[in-house]
Amino acid sequence: MNKKLQYSGLWAIILGGSSGFGYAAVEKLAGHGMNIAVLYRETSAAEKLLRNKFIKIADSNSTTILPYNINALDLAGRESFMQGFSALADKHSVKLLLHSIARGNLKPLVIKGASVKDEVYNVLSADDIQLTTYAMSTSMLDWTRSLLKADLFHPDGRVIGLTSEGAHKYWESYAAVSIAKASLESLAKYMAVEFSPYGLRTNIIQAGITETTSFKLITGSEKLVDLSIKRNPFGRMTKPEDVSDVIYLLCTDEAQWINGAIIHVDGGEHCM
Repeated sequence: MNKKLQYSGLWAIILGGSSGFGYAAVEKLAGHGMNIAVLYRETSAAEKLLRNKFIKIADSNSTTILPYNINALDLAGRESFMQGFSALADKHSVKLLLHSIARGNLKPLVIKGASVKDEVYNVLSADDIQLTTYAMSTSMLDWTRSLLKADLFHPDGRVIGLTSEGAHKYWESYAAVSIAKASLESLAKYMAVEFSPYGLRTNIIQAGITETTSFKLITGSEKLVDLSIKRNPFGRMTKPEDVSDVIYLLCTDEAQWINGAIIHVDGGEHCM
C-alpha cells in the first residue's frame, strides 16, 4: 500500500501541534496521507513561520493541514472550531484526536521561609491545580464529546493523550502537572470503557524524557536530562519522532485491540 494513500480522506485533530510531540505527529501522519487540523496558541510572528512549515508538509504529502491559532481550552474557541471544521470535513472522517496540550503552573507547594505575600503569589493554589488539570487532562473529555456529538469520529477512531513519569515520581515544582497527568491516566481508563460502544479506542502514551519547549520550563530539567541519558538502556533521550511513530502505530488497523493502555515510549527508560 502506498503510505501516502493509507489514510486518504481521514482527519487527525491535534490539540497543541505547534511544537514537540504534536508537531512531530503532524509530520508523521501527513506522511501517511492523513489530513490534519492543528490547534495551537502562538504569537503572530511565530505563527507565520509555523504556517509556512505546515504548507510545505501538506504540499509534499498531498494532504490538507488546517491551522487554528485559537484557545482549545475555551468553550467559545472549541465551538467556533467545531462549526467551521464540521462544514469542511465529512461525517465519520476523524480517525484521531491527539491531546498534546502542555499548559500548566510550575510552582512549589510551599516556599521555606517565605513571607505571606510571597506565599500568596508564588506557591501553587487550588485554582492553579484546577486550571492545569483542565488544560492537560479533562479537556480531552470535552473535545471527545464534541466530536461525537457532531458525528465526526470514524467508526474505528482513536483518542490519544500524553503523560509523563512525573505523574508517578517527584519532579521539582511539577505538582500541578503531576496531578493533571495522574487525572488524565484515570480519565483515559474510563473513556476506554464508556466510549467503546462508539468505536473509540482511548490510550495514553508515557514518553521518556524529551527536550521539548515545555519540558525546558520545568525546574531542574537539566538534571532530568542527565539522569535520563544515564538510565536509558540505549544511552540517549527520547525524541519527539519516537513518540509520533507510536501515535501512527496506534492509528493502524492492527492496533484496534489496544484500548485503555498506558504505553511506555522511552526505550526502556522506565525499567531502570
